[in-house]
Amino acid sequence: MGLLSKKASCNTHGQDSSYFLGWEEYEKNPYDEIKNPDGIIQMGLAENQLSFDLIESWLAKNPDAANFQIEGQSIFRELALFQDYHGLPSFKNAMADFMSENRGNRVSFNPNKLVLTAGATPANETLMFCLADPGDAFLLPTPYYPGFDRDLKWRTGAEIVPIQCTSANGFRITKSALEEAYEQAQKLHLKVKGVLITNPSNPLGTTTTRTELNHLLDFISRKNIHLISDEIYSGTVFTNPGFISVMEVLKDRKLENTDVFDRVHIVYSLSKDLGLPGFRVGVIYSNDDFVVSAATKMSSFGLISSQTQYLLSALLSDKNFTKKYLEENQIRLKNRHKKLVSGLEAAGIECLKSNAGLFCWVDMRHLLKSNTFEAEIELWKKIVYEVKLNISPGSSCHCNEPGWFRVCFANMSEETLKVALDRLKRFVDGPSPTRRSQSEHQRLKNLRKMKVSNWVFRLSFHDREPEER
Repeated sequence: MGLLSKKASCNTHGQDSSYFLGWEEYEKNPYDEIKNPDGIIQMGLAENQLSFDLIESWLAKNPDAANFQIEGQSIFRELALFQDYHGLPSFKNAMADFMSENRGNRVSFNPNKLVLTAGATPANETLMFCLADPGDAFLLPTPYYPGFDRDLKWRTGAEIVPIQCTSANGFRITKSALEEAYEQAQKLHLKVKGVLITNPSNPLGTTTTRTELNHLLDFISRKNIHLISDEIYSGTVFTNPGFISVMEVLKDRKLENTDVFDRVHIVYSLSKDLGLPGFRVGVIYSNDDFVVSAATKMSSFGLISSQTQYLLSALLSDKNFTKKYLEENQIRLKNRHKKLVSGLEAAGIECLKSNAGLFCWVDMRHLLKSNTFEAEIELWKKIVYEVKLNISPGSSCHCNEPGWFRVCFANMSEETLKVALDRLKRFVDGPSPTRRSQSEHQRLKNLRKMKVSNWVFRLSFHDREPEER
């Protein structure tokens, strides 16, 4: 360890979060209907596997795109050669058009203001590098995606200060919550550089309202800071109210060509809407030319392959396909969401009312032994080890109320979802859990050492060595 850098040996990656620990337990014992029917079912992974057949059908009908050809002639050598970090113009044009279509064509996007990245993770990190210096802070509404502790802080040195939202109003962002978070940052002597939201929300599965977006724009205008809107779930909205992009609100308020306009940035990817996380396709959209220029230079550390760009430029340019795909995918998400909600209701469990995303924000407060995060983690351990379901506890999302869990529904077959819901219902309806095996007991004993409360309230500022702050 002494030969490694401080960055390599520090403990600020977030890998010890229960969010990642649940994944590790799943990988040790993954469910398979035939090979391992008693294994752990992965309900902690926000993947969209419901519409692969639509894409596979398109590929079968468009062999030129899949085989890297134009009118039967190979362009393999052209794609295999070096491409600069600006990306293929055809892909950037197709992506900009698709982003507009995804937002009902109520707003348009200039391809020249797009920066290509290898997924949304490097897009968010690149924006942190562009907008914040080490020790500067971004405000994030809670609960938020657990991976942000890694994506936004680990390599950049930036800090996260939570905007505390509560179930009293459905975890909506309020003026007072924004101001309280800003004041908290000042007490910690942190310079606030901006606010980052996910819209639709991960993990809530709700779209941000126009009122909330107006609050946010007013807030960043008063404080002279940035707003990042991570909109990677924009195409997953399956019922009313519909999706409202921050770009739409900027347009309606006639804020184009203003300082506020230049301080709003959007992150998007094809990982959720098209279910293509393995393709590693993300974008930054910024109205600030300096941000676009700096981010483009930084993108050389994580480019999208030319082959991927070529294939997806053909797919996204097929407007008949994209229209049908978005419509059908939303229908399938709505149906799958309904099955999860009804199955949970049969087990006496409710969810936050949601209209988007690949998950539900599930209320299990009534199953806690006490209203504490320790009790939440105890329940989570039972669900992982006894019920054999990996779900994400609210404390890993920095929720300030014990007993909430994120449960994903689009990364498995309908049959597997039924197995998961049957297991959960038996657990809720059944007697006290049976005596665990010795090995299971030891694993739980080891997990009890985990400092859960640190993941609920801590700022990375307090976890760093003095010279790292």
